[in-house]
Amino acid sequence: MSTSRPTLHSQLAAMIRRKPITVTPESTLREAVLLMSEHRIGSIIVVEPESGRPLGIFTLRDLLHRVAAKHYDLDQMVMSVMSGSGLLMLNWRATVYQAALMMARNGVHHVIVVDATDKLVGIVSQEDIYELQSGGGKAISGAIRGARDMEGLIAAADDIHRLAERTLAEGTAAEALTQLISTLNDHLVVRLIELTKAEFDLPQVPWAWLAFGSEGRFEQTLSTDQDNGLVFAAPGNQAAAVRAALLPFAAEVNRRLDVLGFPLCKGNVMASNPQLCLSLDEWHQRYASWLRSTTPQALLDASIYFDFRPLYGDEALAGELSEWLRKNIPGATLFLRFMAENALRARPPLGIIRDFTFEKSKEFPHTIDLKASGTRLFVDVARILALANGIGETGTPQRLRAAAEKGKIGRDDVAALVDAFYFLQQMRLRQQQQGTPLGLANRVDPDTLNEMDRFVLKESFKQAKKLQNRIRLDYRL
Repeated sequence: MSTSRPTLHSQLAAMIRRKPITVTPESTLREAVLLMSEHRIGSIIVVEPESGRPLGIFTLRDLLHRVAAKHYDLDQMVMSVMSGSGLLMLNWRATVYQAALMMARNGVHHVIVVDATDKLVGIVSQEDIYELQSGGGKAISGAIRGARDMEGLIAAADDIHRLAERTLAEGTAAEALTQLISTLNDHLVVRLIELTKAEFDLPQVPWAWLAFGSEGRFEQTLSTDQDNGLVFAAPGNQAAAVRAALLPFAAEVNRRLDVLGFPLCKGNVMASNPQLCLSLDEWHQRYASWLRSTTPQALLDASIYFDFRPLYGDEALAGELSEWLRKNIPGATLFLRFMAENALRARPPLGIIRDFTFEKSKEFPHTIDLKASGTRLFVDVARILALANGIGETGTPQRLRAAAEKGKIGRDDVAALVDAFYFLQQMRLRQQQQGTPLGLANRVDPDTLNEMDRFVLKESFKQAKKLQNRIRLDYRL
């Protein structure tokens, strides 16, 4: 195992610290309890003897509520009281973040980790994941899980914002901070959907709430609006009826997210928009139309929809959509070329004589937009590299690292690219923390920076230019 400290984007394999303690279905409760006591563990996995496949889990909670409370005979087999139905398992190549979100969605404290043959590898608990979060994350996660109404969620949203500002002031790196913000915000959205869902008579079909844009990339900052949608399973002749039943629910979730501090999207990229509440087949058709599009502006507007992940509901629907894209996009050469042209429309604000160039803006003179002229350049190129090479990651640094693994970027170059991206993210967070007016939230006047920050800012833009040159060569633009 790697000796480096895991992050929320690490594979679950990095979280397995010791060989799991197991029993067979025929083991007695007494044997299971003694093993748990001997190894000082709160749970034990029940596995099939020959294959090593997990069959269930027996926890201290089971001991208290199923055994002690009902006066079970300790010589009974453990399979009689183990929790087997709905056992939550993830492949060891899944991320720590996926495990955290799975626990939040299902209200459980453990996820079973298996290998490619479904053989038990280990177990990851909430406590393991809390250790990766900055101080205060555990308490806020617990408060979100225990919230029973909007008042509780509003308080949690305020706590998230204060925690983010405090950890930023303490010098927390942008990567860890954006992971923290995204994780806690995801938990908040999941709990909001759970509470809102209970108030509606929703159709009995599989559906999933999707996050797009920065939320889809795990790259939320302190200032972010909503970008979401819905995908559901329904035959073509029933799609309209299912959509009509889901839209009021989606509209209420969007409204409540606004109350929690996620402003309504001005571009209407929200699940309450009928054009973004679609069946799986309709999403396929919509993506297919973008792949055939020859209008640069249409593709520019559509780029946000290629950064998505499921937040709540049936993840398999989003998985099918992702798999469809991975199969169909690499062959859509004209589409990729148009996307590359769009990615090159914005240029790093580097001067030939002066260090930086500035937009001719009366409203924001002598400032640089750290998002439009900075992080966006990395986001756009990383997206193209991912789409063209069948890379499933949605986060910008993860896409760049995956592209390096495939030989599309030099392995020696990718670390500098990721560092440059996160430096720009850190600077954006600092601007937002200062409570600057909305229009200035992503802008900085280089003259206000110290000499070191000015130097690193310039070098970061040079990395963006280098990355753009990569696809300029690839697509001969």
